[in-house]
Amino acid sequence: MRKYKFKISGNEYTVDIKTFEDNVAEIEVNGTQYFVELEKEIKTPKTPKLVRAQAPPPKEHKPLSSTGVSVLKAPLPGTILKVMAKPGDIVKKEQNLLVMEAMKMENNILSEKDGTIKSVKVAPGDTVLQGDVLLEIE
Repeated sequence: MRKYKFKISGNEYTVDIKTFEDNVAEIEVNGTQYFVELEKEIKTPKTPKLVRAQAPPPKEHKPLSSTGVSVLKAPLPGTILKVMAKPGDIVKKEQNLLVMEAMKMENNILSEKDGTIKSVKVAPGDTVLQGDVLLEIE
């Protein structure tokens, strides 16, 4: 099969590997035949093991109240097409405040409560990510 030459402690050896099945090799060293049993190599996986941290407990969601400031956040990433509210405007619950394009669809962003627009954080043409604050209602 294969021939090798080794030099061990100044002595030369010619090794001929005749057969190799499972973990037994039949070899010939300087004309003398031997059967050599090899230990199987223990292979460690190259893929790293994923260790996940324990999930944090879920946050408590506070119900929307009719008092205080509430923020209106982007439900999806997208682009603001129209802003129909400005600071100081009085709005009713379910009133259309913004039009946003997300996933090639126009989405109306509605007021979550009655109140007055405190501030508008976006303008037409702005790109927003999911969870970005669009405006504040008090």
